[in-house]
Amino acid sequence: MQAEIITIGDEILIGQIIDTNSAYIAKALNKIGVSVYQITSIQDDKTHILKALKEAEGNVDIVIITGGLGPTKDDITKHTLAEYFNDTLVQNDAVLKHVEGIFAKYSANPISQLNINQALVPSMASVLHNEYGTAPGMWIEHEGTVIVSLPGVPFEMKGLIDSDVIPRIQKKYKCPFIMHKTYLTVGLGESALAERIETWEDALPEYIKLAYLPNLGKVRLRLSAKGFDKDVIVSEMDRQEQLLMPQIKDIFIGIEGFEDTLEEQIGKTLTLLGQTLATAESCTGGRIAEQITAHAGASEYFKGSVVSYATQAKIDVLNIPEALIEAHSVVSAAVAEAMATQALKMFKTDYAIATTGNAGPSKAAEKEEIGTVFIAIASKTGVFSEKFNLGNLRIKVVNKAVDKALAMLQKEILKNRS
Repeated sequence: MQAEIITIGDEILIGQIIDTNSAYIAKALNKIGVSVYQITSIQDDKTHILKALKEAEGNVDIVIITGGLGPTKDDITKHTLAEYFNDTLVQNDAVLKHVEGIFAKYSANPISQLNINQALVPSMASVLHNEYGTAPGMWIEHEGTVIVSLPGVPFEMKGLIDSDVIPRIQKKYKCPFIMHKTYLTVGLGESALAERIETWEDALPEYIKLAYLPNLGKVRLRLSAKGFDKDVIVSEMDRQEQLLMPQIKDIFIGIEGFEDTLEEQIGKTLTLLGQTLATAESCTGGRIAEQITAHAGASEYFKGSVVSYATQAKIDVLNIPEALIEAHSVVSAAVAEAMATQALKMFKTDYAIATTGNAGPSKAAEKEEIGTVFIAIASKTGVFSEKFNLGNLRIKVVNKAVDKALAMLQKEILKNRS
């Protein structure tokens, strides 16, 4: 079972917005056993849309289109769909009633003909109710292929995918079972890791695939299995994990859910243990706290952060002794450990992360070279730090430091838990 995702919009092609819709749809399809054959981004152009539709319909079982369903003249998707299927647009009374209701409740302006035209859909389409907007989704079946057209507004698209599209696909098709497991490792490069586990990888069954996902000092190993016998897949994936773990135990820091980020995994572990976290950030400028609090439920375990970017802030807010800074430099293991210890005390948490470093582009008055970062982890059992040289590109230094800090914390939590 294969699908193609087509996103329509010049704003994607010129880089004005990032196509997050495709990622969301692909994950939703993968969960129910539908493989994505291809993702295509195209212009708001009738000829281009017609060409993409024809190619997709010849390649896959399901085509999902997002974008081009608004009320303005540049939104041409449903008109193009009608032309492609030699169909006509007809007014859907349920959609019109919904649009009128939205305008009556939320808009100070009278409803216009452009908005009324939102209720026009191809006669052969089944309408998908868009709870959050005026543009309906459309489900069309044509010569064995399902074509779904959805609004491009992300929260509207997500609502339709979750409430309507995925259930309809599951009802119509018998989909295989897909299972992923992702193992997080740190401290060993991709090629060295591949050499270490080569024999194990070569012996994997045909229906289990291994992918290496390197990123800023980490390598994720994603095992993916696909088939119609769920029990066989689950059993074999467990067996392969038992064979893999002894080979990576020194660099292993956790198992990542298919959608979970490392900070989400940390959050789930801390919540399970009833433990808490704080941060004291300098060179990372609050990025660690930002990534942690981006996820719902973070208030259960994340208590707060001090972004002590300037040296004086470390002294005034975190109470780092000025003499300590003068003796060791603000970019040092001693200061990182003092920052983490003070954050632990200030927020009364079980763990604290601290970062201090020189992200560049200039060396300024620091003793340490550009790219030098000290990261400290404090807990109720003590404090430790590590020194890293993360290169000379500022944004890369910061991003790497965030990843290193989260990896160090994850490893420490798991160590203390065992």
